[in-house]
Amino acid sequence: MEIVFMVIGGVLIGIVVLMFIAKAKLKNMPLAEDHKNILTLTDKNFQQLTKNKIVLVDFWASWCAPCRMMAPVLNDVANELSGNYQVGKVNIEEFHSLAQKHQVRSIPTLILFKNGVEVNRFVGIKPKEYLLKQIQNYR
Repeated sequence: MEIVFMVIGGVLIGIVVLMFIAKAKLKNMPLAEDHKNILTLTDKNFQQLTKNKIVLVDFWASWCAPCRMMAPVLNDVANELSGNYQVGKVNIEEFHSLAQKHQVRSIPTLILFKNGVEVNRFVGIKPKEYLLKQIQNYR
């Protein structure tokens, strides 16, 4: 019985150590630079930049590892969109009021706006193909 407890204890210690290593690596992961077509949205320009078009808005924070993982995906999406279809980002640390206004409870949260009105919402990491398909539903 003692051996069983020792083995379980060893496994648990190993899992904790691996979690700390993974967390440290994700924390040090560099932020991907935003694609030139990605809109930086603020409380001052949000209404203007989301009206009369379809905009996928990413609510994110620099400390959020899943947000960092979504950045390259959003860059790819922005690269494939044109015309009245765009990707925008809101840093919730800087513009907390926008996150509250749109009831963002966890990040990353992606909200699809059509003419400034929310038409769909996605929480968590989503692949490029999924996001493009969702945007195409509103073309």
